[in-house]
Amino acid sequence: MTDVIELAPGFRPDQLEGFRIGVTSDRRSGDLIDALVRRGAQVQHAPTLRMANALSDDPVIADTRTVIEARPDVLLATTAYGVRRWFEVADAAGLGDALVEALSETAILVRGPKARGGIRAAGLNDVGMSAEETTESLIDEVLATRPAGLTVAVQLHGFLNPSQLDRLRDAHDRVLTVEPYRWIEPDESDERVDRLIESACTGGLDCITFTSAPAVHALFAAAEVRGRLEDLIDAMCGPVVAAAVGPVTAAPLIAAGIEPIQPERFRMGALIRLVCEHLESERVLRLDTRHGPLELRGSVVDVDERRVALAPVALMILRALVLARGSVVARDRLTAALPGTDDEHALEVALSRLRQTLGVRGLIATVVKRGYRIDV
Repeated sequence: MTDVIELAPGFRPDQLEGFRIGVTSDRRSGDLIDALVRRGAQVQHAPTLRMANALSDDPVIADTRTVIEARPDVLLATTAYGVRRWFEVADAAGLGDALVEALSETAILVRGPKARGGIRAAGLNDVGMSAEETTESLIDEVLATRPAGLTVAVQLHGFLNPSQLDRLRDAHDRVLTVEPYRWIEPDESDERVDRLIESACTGGLDCITFTSAPAVHALFAAAEVRGRLEDLIDAMCGPVVAAAVGPVTAAPLIAAGIEPIQPERFRMGALIRLVCEHLESERVLRLDTRHGPLELRGSVVDVDERRVALAPVALMILRALVLARGSVVARDRLTAALPGTDDEHALEVALSRLRQTLGVRGLIATVVKRGYRIDV
C-alpha cells in the first residue's frame, strides 16, 4: 500500500519560503524533498542511514526455504517494503508459490497498514494489526493472545533490539527470522551528515524531519563522534524544530529531552502538512516597528515591502534583535554568538552589512555603550 502524498487544502508554493529543512530519510526521501521544495523550502538532504539489500540473496533464500519447511503458526510482518522484497526474492528463486502456500494457514500479524498492504499484495490475509504500529507491540500481542510452544516467523526490518526476539524464544519452541534488507551507515566519503549537523548547530536550519527511529539514533551517534551532540540537542530544543512521523520515531528524541512535533496520522503526507502549519504559525517572527512591519521567516525577512535573504551571521543578529522586541541586546551577547570569533570589530562589520542589506535607515538603532535594538 502506497502512502500517497496529497497536496494539503490551501497549498501555496510559498508556504515554506525562507525556511531551511533537513531531511534524514533515505527511502522515499525524493517524495518528501519534492513536496517541501514545491512549497518553497530550501532542503538539505543527509540520509543518516541507508537502506541496503544484501550483497547476495542467498541468506534470504535459505531463510525462505526454512520458513516454507516449517510452515509457521504465526508470522510477524513488519514493513511493506520488507514483505515485497521478500516475495520478490522468493519468486526469483522459484519459491514464490511455495511460500504463499506455506503461509496460507499461518496467523499473520502486521505492524501497520503498509505492511498489511504488502501482505495482501502477496495474495495473503492478516488476522490483526499491532496496537501501536511497532514490532514490540506485535510481540506483546503474540505473547498475550497465543498459546506457548508455537513456531513463529519474524520479517525483520533492519532495526530490532535482540532482547525482543529473546522474549519470543522464551515462550515459543521455534523462532525463525528473515531479513530482506538492512540499514547501513553512509559511506565515509559522504559528508552530508557532517554538513547537516553543522548547519543545525550554527543556525543554518529551521527544521529536521525524521521518518524512522534508527535515523534519529544514527544522527545522534554521528554528532557524538564529532563532539557536537550537546550542541545538536540544544539546537533541537531551541530554534530547530524536530519533526517526527510518529511516536516510535519520536521516542529517542523525547528521551534526549527534545519535544518533537508529530502528526495525528503517522503518514508522510500528514507530516508535511504539520511542518507547513507549525513553521508558519510558530516560527514566523513578526514585529511592528517605527519603520513599518517586519516579518522574519527562516532565512528571509519581509521589510519595507521587500523580501530579503539573509546570510547566517546577519540572520543570527537580526533574530536576536527581533526576539528582544525593542529592548537593548548587549554587544557582548551578540559578539559571543558570532561563529568562530569573539571580536567586537567583527560584530560591527556584520551589523554594517546587515543594515545595508535591510536598506531601512534607523531600523537597527545603536545604544551607546550598551548595544543595539530594533526601533519600535
